[in-house]
Amino acid sequence: MQIFLPPEVEALVQHQLTSGKYQNALEVILAGIKLLEQQEDIYQGRLQELQQHARIGLEASQRGAVVDGSTAIAQIRANLRSRYGVSDEA
Repeated sequence: MQIFLPPEVEALVQHQLTSGKYQNALEVILAGIKLLEQQEDIYQGRLQELQQHARIGLEASQRGAVVDGSTAIAQIRANLRSRYGVSDEA
């Protein structure tokens, strides 16, 4: 496979090579791909976490174990005041 890089990307690869961290352009590109894979793993993990929170919220709603928005805000403010001495005025 041959890949043609735009000049700005080629400059980034060249910068990494001159830093001495990598022996050749392939190592730089492989490091970038590895970071991309790690980012995707983090994204997927966060997505699963959010989906789990959504399921928990849906189940709570179906049980009637939820409060309206103004009640929730009042509870959050009360918790902040008791925990940190935070006032309502900002």
